Amino acid sequence: MAPPDVHTEQDGTPVCGYLAEPSGVAAPGRRAGLIVIQEWWGLTPDLKEVADRYAAEGYVALCPDLYHGEVADEPDDARKRAMMLDRERAVEEILAGIRWLRAEHGVESIGVTGFCVGGSLTLEVALRPDAGINAAHAYYGGGQLTEEQVATITVPVAGSFGSLDESIPRAQVDMIRATLERVGTPNDVVMYEGARHAFFNPTRPAHHAEAAADSWRRALDWWFRHLR
Repeated sequence: MAPPDVHTEQDGTPVCGYLAEPSGVAAPGRRAGLIVIQEWWGLTPDLKEVADRYAAEGYVALCPDLYHGEVADEPDDARKRAMMLDRERAVEEILAGIRWLRAEHGVESIGVTGFCVGGSLTLEVALRPDAGINAAHAYYGGGQLTEEQVATITVPVAGSFGSLDESIPRAQVDMIRATLERVGTPNDVVMYEGARHAFFNPTRPAHHAEAAADSWRRALDWWFRHLR
């Protein structure tokens, strides 16, 4: 078993982050993997716990460290880091992680999920025809996408959003859902009433237990349908 902290490369692109692998008897069906993408804070312990939860469900889960060892403590610092992030490079590192999971861990199907900045990057990966993913699930991300961009997504997309999230208006979420429906892309886009941005994160004031629990249930069902 590889160590939890990954420092390697794939096709010349760095693959760094946290790896969580299933233990015990392998889950039935195809060997499946997940890329779990950070919030604007960086690779934090709560994100690693999400990967551990997925590993407990039988998935090989990799959290790419897109800040390369740095973690923000304050919102202003996190905002600055997110704005300075080279998003194209971040996508390339995520794609390298996908290829690495397939090459080194025998993953046959793979999904991408992420939160906040990671939610947006999840959809940016889904836009890429060369991504090689089977499905995606974005948490409160995608506010920057146009209708034309969303219309090019062909992999199944789930989305979990909060009605009180000022960074992603309801109209944008409705557009994402309606566009995916129009072009025939399988989707499960849900707006949780009363939930704010970062509702899934139990370490933040915005945590919404009911929305987090329901989105987790939906995520497990989504991955089972599209990865197994």
